[in-house]
This record gives sequence, structure tokens and C-alpha cells, in this order.
Amino acid sequence: MIKVKNLSYRFKGKESNTIKDITFDVEEGEIFGFLGPSGAGKSTTQKILIGLLGDYEGSVRVMGTEVKERNRDFYERIGIAFEFPNFYHKLSGYENLELFKGPYSVPTIPAMELLKLVGLEIDAKQRFHSYSKGMKMRLNFCRALLNDPDILFLDEPTSGLDPVNAKKLKDIILEKKKEGKTIILTTHNMQLAEELCDRVAFIVDGKIALIDSPKRLKGSGGEKRIIVESKEGTIQNFPLEDVRENKEFMAMLNTNSIATISTKVKSLEEIFIEVTGRSLI
Repeated sequence: MIKVKNLSYRFKGKESNTIKDITFDVEEGEIFGFLGPSGAGKSTTQKILIGLLGDYEGSVRVMGTEVKERNRDFYERIGIAFEFPNFYHKLSGYENLELFKGPYSVPTIPAMELLKLVGLEIDAKQRFHSYSKGMKMRLNFCRALLNDPDILFLDEPTSGLDPVNAKKLKDIILEKKKEGKTIILTTHNMQLAEELCDRVAFIVDGKIALIDSPKRLKGSGGEKRIIVESKEGTIQNFPLEDVRENKEFMAMLNTNSIATISTKVKSLEEIFIEVTGRSLI
């Protein structure tokens, strides 16, 4: 669905490129995540993919079309949710969605159906300016789904959401994947990426340091260990490999002195720091 080769981009007036010769592909039906700190180039790359920044170097093909050569049909097939929602403040949530349906020539999903999907049906007639940040983010998500797009571009989609509504949006995203939608997720939230993404790209200073699945990255992240807490409250850890041969661990197990057992692997954030030498802040 997306094929990017040797992409570079420089903002006017800048001496160096913001995006520096990056190459990647995104398959149909894949959730692909861009992970990195603020200013790494995630949002700039997304803006190039959706055609907001056109004077790039290299090739950027989305749904088989070079983005520089896109036509109106391009925007009929994509949905976009920016991190900072922009709506008409004096209109209600429902009125905003009805207004944004106007430019589409393809069939759209009923506004109330989308509002119910994210739990905003009770607040449908409430003016946008009175919405909380979390409500604005959910309405923003609705707008991205209006035209039932083939590709969804989501920038920090759970920012400002409480755990219940964050889970609701994550469940919807996974359901869209089951429907065959392709999803580009831009975030610095590693937990979100672990839960949703098939593959992630670590991006820092406009360069991609690594692309792989969260599962494989965590699986290759060094020695796995078992954390054991005894009923007396002491905590010990043992190498996971050949743990059955570990006499101390087996003794604890056989004497029924273990209160809890858990495994310890490196988190995606820890791997990001190791690979890039940068934190996510």
C-alpha cells in the first residue's frame, strides 16, 4: 500500500534535511508504527505521505500512485487524525461531522453511528468548544473514519484519553485491521505500539534506525529472566534458559515457598534507547 524509497525532505530556510534518505514499505492490512521522540521526523514523514508536503526528494508511492501526482480520488481513500484536532468551535460534534462529510463523493458512514462507536452519542449535540481534550480526540477519530478509508493515518490517537476510552479506540483500530485497513500510527507511546503494531520503525533525527515487529525486537533483546518472589517477601531472579536445571529455583518450587513468578524481558522503550542512543522525551 505504501512504498517509500530514498525519501529526503528539507524545510525552506533550513540548512540541513529534516528527513534523511529513508526507505520503507507498508503492506496492505498492516499496522505500521513510527516511533520516536518529538522532533524526530515522524509527523513530517506522515505529512509527506498524505500530500501536505510535496517538494520532497526520492519516491513516495501510496496505493500505487506517486504522491506528487495524486488526484482528488487519493483523498477519498485515506483518513487522517492529527494529534491536535481542528473543528468548528461553535458547531456541535454531530454538526461538525456532517459538515466534513460534504467534500466526499464516496458513501460516508452516518455521523451518529460513528459517535456511538466512540461513546459520544450523548454529547452529539454539545458544542465542540465545551468538549474535553479526550472528547475532542474521539471526535477527531470519528472524522478519520467518515469515508471508510483504505488507509488510516493516526497521530497519537490515544493522547488525552482515560484508560477506558483509550482501550475503546485501540479495540476499534484492531477491528479496522481485521477489515483489511492499512494503518499508519505515529507515536512516542511504546506501550501503544507494542499493543497494536505489526511492525515499528525507530526514527531519530530524520533517519530510520531499525524496522521490525515488536515481538521479534523484544525476543532478541538479551537474556530473559524469571523473577521469583518468595512467601517471605524476598525477590530473586534466574536465567530463563535451562531454569529446570537451576537447583536453587527447583528447591523453591519443590518446597512451595514461591508467592509469585513473572518473566522479565526488555521493554520496547529500553530497546529503542539501546538502538538509537536516545530517549523518547
